[in-house]
Amino acid sequence: MNLNQITIHVSNLERSSAFYQKIGLVLIVNSPGNGYARFECPDGGTTFSLHQAENISPGGASFYFEVDDVDGVVKALKDNGVAFETDPTDQTWLWREAWCRDPDGYRIGIYHAGENRRFPPWRVKDHGAGSAE
Repeated sequence: MNLNQITIHVSNLERSSAFYQKIGLVLIVNSPGNGYARFECPDGGTTFSLHQAENISPGGASFYFEVDDVDGVVKALKDNGVAFETDPTDQTWLWREAWCRDPDGYRIGIYHAGENRRFPPWRVKDHGAGSAE
């Protein structure tokens, strides 16, 4: 099993589509008549889509987009008008991350974890799963 597609509800498809393109996602389906847009992440095959809805509730959902150079990407995004709530920070869980919000208030993390995303030193010992080695 692999998580490869996420869809979120947005209040304004055009505005949200522009935001996700601004942070680097690649628009691959644009169907404003159906209130739908789909993007590819530039690295890997994951897709992320938007569906316009009348009543949205972002709640506690947070989306992480991994990059190699958090500081460089955050600077470029700030230069392109994206406002960040936090600057790049090294976390105790061995990730470097910065946070902004999309137009509907969803939390967007720009981060780098590398192998520590799946294989932190405190990973639960499991049977049959892959390893960092």
